[in-house]
This record gives sequence, structure tokens and C-alpha cells, in this order.
Amino acid sequence: METAVTKTLIRKLNINDGKAVKNIIKSIAYRTSNLDYEKITEEESKRADNGSFVAEVNGEVIGFVISYILYGVFGIEKSAWLAMIGIDPKYMDRGIGKKLADEIFKFYHEKGIVNIFTSVRWDSTDMLSYFKALGFDRSSYINLTKTIE
Repeated sequence: METAVTKTLIRKLNINDGKAVKNIIKSIAYRTSNLDYEKITEEESKRADNGSFVAEVNGEVIGFVISYILYGVFGIEKSAWLAMIGIDPKYMDRGIGKKLADEIFKFYHEKGIVNIFTSVRWDSTDMLSYFKALGFDRSSYINLTKTIE
């Protein structure tokens, strides 16, 4: 019997994936957000160099990753930023996130990019574990923030 992982199709994010991305975010978010995920999906799908993908099983989007190339950011000529990832809770712990990550790594490797960055809340142990399992480690950069009132 085929598992969800073996039946999973990984393909580029497209303009029609917005609703599925929004629904996945709603199913995994700890708090509500006012972000327009359909608009984000539309904009990211238009980027010529976007490294954004979805995972599909039987035509249903069950996971996504949004990432993109950064140019000339604080001493690195060209790198990538992994901005968002989400897996439908019914498909978690089945290797879907790893398949999406592997596709990103392949995509950026083919473009000659060797540095991929992301940011994770310090108390998000599940995401920290996920990224650690993929080989991510602390970088030499520190995330800084400023709240403008």
C-alpha cells in the first residue's frame, strides 16, 4: 500500500494555491493572523526566482514552503531565505516537510546558492527540531527587532 509520502507530488507554488496555503496556516497557527496568505501566495508565485513549492496528494495541497533569493544582504552576495512552511496536521510526521526541504535544497544548489537562512522563535521547539534535523544550525547573524509605535 502506498503511503502519503510515496504518493506526494512536489511542484512549484502557483497563483491558485492561495486558499490551500491559507487553510493550512489556519490549521497550524497558534494565534489568528491578519495576513492575506492568498495575496502572499499570488505575489510569491509571480517571482521569477521563487523557491516556493507545494506538496500534493491526489490533487490536494497538503503542505507548502515559501522561500526566495536575497541579493547583497549584509556581506553575502546571494543567499536564500526560507520564510514559511506548513503541513496539514493530517499529514504531519510523514516526511512531507523533508520532501519539501529537499526540493528547496536542490533548487538553490542548482542556482549556486550555498547559504539558506530562516528564523524561528526561540520557544518553538517543534520547528527548531525540524530545522535541526534538516541540518540547519545557528548562524553568525543575530536577529534584531524594533517595534515602531
